Amino acid sequence: MTALVPARLRFGDQARVASIGLRARRLRSALSALGIAIGTAAIVAVLGLSSSSQAGLLHEIDRLGTNLLTAKSGQAFSGQAAQLPQEAPARISRLAAVEQVADTATVDTAKVYRSPLIPPVSTNALTVRAASLNLLPVIATSVDQGRWLNSATATEPVVVLGAVAAQRLGIDRVHSGQRVWLGGQWFYVAGILKPAVLAPDIDTSALVGYPAAQRYLNHTSIVHGKAANGPPSTMYVRCRTSQVSAVHEVLAQTANPESPNEVDVSQPSDALTARAAASGAFNSLFLGLGIVALIVGAVGVANIMIISVLERRSEIGLRRALGATRGQIRTQFLSEAIALAFLGGAVGVAAGVLATAVYAATKHWAVVIPPEAWAGGIGSAILIGALAGLLPALRASRMAPTEALRTV
Repeated sequence: MTALVPARLRFGDQARVASIGLRARRLRSALSALGIAIGTAAIVAVLGLSSSSQAGLLHEIDRLGTNLLTAKSGQAFSGQAAQLPQEAPARISRLAAVEQVADTATVDTAKVYRSPLIPPVSTNALTVRAASLNLLPVIATSVDQGRWLNSATATEPVVVLGAVAAQRLGIDRVHSGQRVWLGGQWFYVAGILKPAVLAPDIDTSALVGYPAAQRYLNHTSIVHGKAANGPPSTMYVRCRTSQVSAVHEVLAQTANPESPNEVDVSQPSDALTARAAASGAFNSLFLGLGIVALIVGAVGVANIMIISVLERRSEIGLRRALGATRGQIRTQFLSEAIALAFLGGAVGVAAGVLATAVYAATKHWAVVIPPEAWAGGIGSAILIGALAGLLPALRASRMAPTEALRTV
């Protein structure tokens, strides 16, 4: 007599059988999948937002240009603040690869306030600077409201506020007669600048012309026995992109031949690029939180599958009595766990992509979702579902038909 060989279930039939438990307990299944969805959404959103922010920042760097160098007065060997030579900008402009040079000078003796009634200690961390008239195109920013300094207003008590300085002073627009208390007297506000990404010091500054700083703020220096505009403290140098490294090497020596060690030279775009790379440093923390959520979701899946096995002992016994093998029972419950995790992972990926798209739109970034984000989210959800459902599936397959049918 030929022994009967149990028939194999087709994939479609197996999927339909596996979905019975999920459809019969929809609320419990949804709550169990929620943990998987939250973890997957966190992973996708973290990687998506990080990639989108880096892409946005790198695009901003390309737009502003990578050929800007800054030279600032550093410290002398004695530890005191060094001073750049008066003729430093003129020296630098003679370099063949240099296209533009602008400079500012910090006026340490002057502070800016909204009115003379403000306590002197409430400086709002704002700085008064004298600025050359070609500053804005060199640092790649422009006027948001009002006007920039010109050859006439640079000699008068007129000031232009950086974006942050205007905000801290409570000035959101420029109108006729708008004034601030600067250096112990009234200065008229001519304009407010847009944020200077490559020169953040400008954002917290009140900018006046060099002649006005000499005339009204006593910012002067003596050159060959004559009074001259005060020495610069920061110089902004635009050079040919192909010659940035060469200019960087000689910039300190050119600015101050006698003491090049007292000049600090930097490339602002390098700092922005480093910030783009450093923005991923926090990814590990949020990815860790996402993994914790996935583990919590896995516990929920394992819990619902164990309860499902206990509640469905009669079903298991009946199927075994009708010829279902242990492997088919094991596959049924394992498939349920994987399907539950897959649904949670799919919802999580959709939520993570949506969160990334909405936030990137508010920041005017391109939406970038790395393939490893959504693929890793779905893959990790399925893997966790398989691991969470393995023990309940083995338990169900090992249940004897006679023992299971006792609950019928």
